[in-house]
Amino acid sequence: MGRKKNKKAKEGLTAKTADKHALYQLSVQDPGFEVHLASRYFKRRVGRQPLSLREDFCGTALLCGEWVRSDPARTALGVDIDPSVLEWGRQHVLAPLEDEARSRVTLVEGDVRDQHPDRFDVVMALNYSYFCFKTRDTLRGYFATVKEHLRPDGLFFLDLFGGWDAQRVLMEKRKVNEGFKYVWDQAAFDPITSHFLAHIHFQFPDGTKLKKAFTYDWRLWTIPELKELLAEAGFAHVECLWEDEDEDGNGTGTFKPQKRADNDPGWNAYLLASVDVPPKVAAKRAAKTPPTG
Repeated sequence: MGRKKNKKAKEGLTAKTADKHALYQLSVQDPGFEVHLASRYFKRRVGRQPLSLREDFCGTALLCGEWVRSDPARTALGVDIDPSVLEWGRQHVLAPLEDEARSRVTLVEGDVRDQHPDRFDVVMALNYSYFCFKTRDTLRGYFATVKEHLRPDGLFFLDLFGGWDAQRVLMEKRKVNEGFKYVWDQAAFDPITSHFLAHIHFQFPDGTKLKKAFTYDWRLWTIPELKELLAEAGFAHVECLWEDEDEDGNGTGTFKPQKRADNDPGWNAYLLASVDVPPKVAAKRAAKTPPTG
């Protein structure tokens, strides 16, 4: 799963010479799209540009780097529990930034459920990382922590995937600009517990393979479950951003609020949760409410 990123891979990559974090960025991540998505919907819902970002499960902090590059007034905080991945991000994502931009990024090693004093316009938990929380209580607790870290007009973005193929054992391969192959390996799914096990492998032109570069031991959550838990955690308004399709049924990369959708073999979506009902949403509701008296 995950969107394709249009960057040119280095020639001559092999399993021995490749860096798995760089491969992941090339294969899966699209921080420019996600910064645009957050900026667009924050502006629409709140009426101003968002300036502060907290990236939970930030990994290499690629999104943090893109966020501060996009606007000289923007700041970013990235939180991840893995110190080695954070260090990789410092060396390969933050170091190339100009000094001033780099000074606006803070990386924190820790649990995303830990409390921090700052409050943010936007919190993003992407690449399905919060699926690591496998019980309602644990996930609700994380969502409550996110709410505490948002400003009153703040927004929380999280992505998810589904469709009937998400519950199958399968393997998907695709070329990344012909430099290497990305392999998404859904190894197991338990319909009783929704336990989901998957791996990412990489294959190279010389025939070598980087097996299980990343492994994901998750619970596969559904949109209704997540919306209920966000409401229970105190979010006042939750929307589902669903991807538009072209005439052939292929995703266009444009996500719009939808209340209902047709199921597909595989889909990606975003949930957008607001601490308070956004002013523009509240105004639309008021306009639809018939006058009393």
